[in-house]
Amino acid sequence: MMNKTDILVIGAGPVGLFTVFEAGLLGLKCTLIDNLDKPGGQCAELYPEKPIYDIPGVPFQTAQEHVDALLDQIKPFDYDLHLSERVDSIEEIDHEDEKFWKIKTTEDKEFVSKNIFIAAGAGSFEPRRPPNIDDPDKFLSNGVEYAVRSVEKYKDKNLFIFGGGDSALDWTVELSKIAKSINLVHRRDAFRGAQHTEEQMRALVKDRKVNLLTPYLIDSIVGDKKVDSVTLKNFETNEIESFEADELLFLFGLNKKLGPILDWNIDLNGKKIQVNTENFQTSREGIFAVGDINDYPGKLDLILSGFHETTLAVQEAYRRIHPGERVPFGYTTSNSKLQEKLGVKK
Repeated sequence: MMNKTDILVIGAGPVGLFTVFEAGLLGLKCTLIDNLDKPGGQCAELYPEKPIYDIPGVPFQTAQEHVDALLDQIKPFDYDLHLSERVDSIEEIDHEDEKFWKIKTTEDKEFVSKNIFIAAGAGSFEPRRPPNIDDPDKFLSNGVEYAVRSVEKYKDKNLFIFGGGDSALDWTVELSKIAKSINLVHRRDAFRGAQHTEEQMRALVKDRKVNLLTPYLIDSIVGDKKVDSVTLKNFETNEIESFEADELLFLFGLNKKLGPILDWNIDLNGKKIQVNTENFQTSREGIFAVGDINDYPGKLDLILSGFHETTLAVQEAYRRIHPGERVPFGYTTSNSKLQEKLGVKK
C-alpha cells in the first residue's frame, strides 16, 4: 500500500522539523523519514548539550532544548514520523493522472508525493577516528567519546580534547567550567573555529584553566578496559610524552556520506546538492534540498539559513500541489486557525 503525502521530508533534524511548521501553516501534511532512532538529527545525536547562541530571540539553548522546542512548535500540525529507516530509492511515476515521486524505504514502506525535501544535514555521517590508533572504539564509553552527550560525564575529570575546529574550541570553553583539568591537543597552533571562541580559549590558557598542547598528535591510548593514560607525540621534536587521563574526546569532524542520493541523478557540488536560490529546488523538478546538505553561492551552514530555505521551498511545494492558485500568506499573529490549534485565548 502506498501512502500519499504532500511533502516527503528526508531528515528529521531542525530544518526538517521546521518544514512541518511552514507546511502546516499552508494546510500541507509532511511525512518525515530519518535513519536515526529519534528526531533532532545531529543536534540530538552528536551534541545534545552543546550550547546554541544564534537562534533569533533565544539568547541560549542547548541543541536538545532547541529540538524539543521545535517539536512543541509543530504539535498543532498533522505529520508522520518514521525513524530508524532511510529512503532507499525514488522514481517518477504516473499516479491519478499526474506526475508523482514514488519513495521506497529500507523498511519496504512506499510513499507517493509531488514534493521531496532533502533535509538530511550532512547526509549519513560517522565521526572521524584518531589516525594511527588501533581500534580506539574498544574504549568507547570507557574514556573515549566522539561527541558530548552528557556534560556531567566530564565533571572533575582529567580531560583531553583533540581537534582544531569549532566543536573542539566550543567544548574546551564550556567544559573548562567543570573538568578537573582540560587539555586541548592540536597538531598546530592555529585553529579553524570562530575567532571569538579561540580568543576565549586562549584567555583560559593564559589563566591556566586550560592546557594547550601544540604541536602534538596522539600516539597511543593506554588502558585495559578503560582509559588510564595517553601518550602524545611532539610534531616537531618527535618526542613522546605520557599524561594521566580519565576522558578523551576526539572532535575531528564527520565523514559525510550521501548514500543513495548519489543514485538519484541530482546535480552535486562535491558532497553537497546544488539548488537555485528562488525556491531551493534541485536539478530535478519537485525535489528540494534545504539545510546543510545544499549548496549555492553564498551558502552558510547555519540552522537559521535552513529555516529560510525551507520556508521558500514550502511555498513552491504548495504551487506544485495547487497549480494556478495563489499561495495563501498571512502573518502568524493574525492566523486565527493556528491560534485555535495552539489554544490561544483572544
